[in-house]
Amino acid sequence: MSVAIGTEARSPDRRASTRRRSASLIILLLIAVLAVTAIVALTLGAAGIPLSRLPAALGLTGESTAMTARDQLVLWSIRVPRIAAAAMVGGLLAAAGAIMQGLFRNPLADPALVGVSSGGALAAASTIVFTDSRFGETLRFLQTELLPLAAFAGSLATTAILYGISSRSGRTSIAIFLLAGVAITAIANAGIGLLVFVADDRQLRDITFWMLGSMSGVTWTKAAVLAPVLLIGLVACTFIARGLDLLVLGEADAFHGGVDVERLKRISIVMVSAMTGVAVSIGGVIGFVGIVVPHLLRLVIGPAHRLLLPASVLSGAILMVGADTLARTIVAPAEMPIGILTAAVGAPVFLFILLRQRGLASL
Repeated sequence: MSVAIGTEARSPDRRASTRRRSASLIILLLIAVLAVTAIVALTLGAAGIPLSRLPAALGLTGESTAMTARDQLVLWSIRVPRIAAAAMVGGLLAAAGAIMQGLFRNPLADPALVGVSSGGALAAASTIVFTDSRFGETLRFLQTELLPLAAFAGSLATTAILYGISSRSGRTSIAIFLLAGVAITAIANAGIGLLVFVADDRQLRDITFWMLGSMSGVTWTKAAVLAPVLLIGLVACTFIARGLDLLVLGEADAFHGGVDVERLKRISIVMVSAMTGVAVSIGGVIGFVGIVVPHLLRLVIGPAHRLLLPASVLSGAILMVGADTLARTIVAPAEMPIGILTAAVGAPVFLFILLRQRGLASL
């Protein structure tokens, strides 16, 4: 009898220990895949760097030749900051998608649904048209620097408007937040359409290219903007993971489980907006990462956000680095907008998810 009781008492501990080991292995595996993907990305591009020359280009050897100097210039001025930015943009978008899906308790939720991406896109398009007009010609030389700032400001303004609409008496309605996001997205798209109508050929090309997403032109300064947001987001994820797990049971059950539901909503909304806004400000509008990555991970590792959120960051980084590498090599020396590739992969997966949900709901 005592042996049976002792076995039962140890069983939950054994299962918990097994889950922790599995989670650690999954995270380590994703880190290894990300490292391999980044190394491959370093060697590919219009200016190819063979793997044999990569250690010298990274400064790991004492070799100093004209070719080494050229490789180092390409790596440290262009390729390394671009790969770092792509990894962080992918991680931010995927983590924002995982939080959105947990908050709405719906695997089809996506940061783009709340209008944050559209608000940033409208601000960026306005900046392109304004700085190329005779009214803003004095700021034309600052267009590269103003573009991410305007996109981020547009995303933050959209968040403030949405939060003001959906909050009343200290309570935030997720349903109103979502519906208001759909309306603001429509308004922003109308504004973008108007700007496209009045833009000249060069402005139209710039707007279209930015709307399709791209990592071209990324510098160390822009990459540095992403790092603190990603770090703060990762820290915040550890505090909201349990709340998102309990929220799946419903707001009432989560409240009785000790979760401050309203506080969880506010933190999650701010996190999603900040992550999406800063990603849009650097990479433009890149779709489907926030839907596809967390949903596929749920099928593989389960719905527990303690593992899902960091795994989403790493998987989103892997996807974005791989997509960016393909975008700058598939039509080299030209460059394909990265949004085309993510849409080409993400749209079929999204349709699969949609059909699967329809089957589960018997619709």
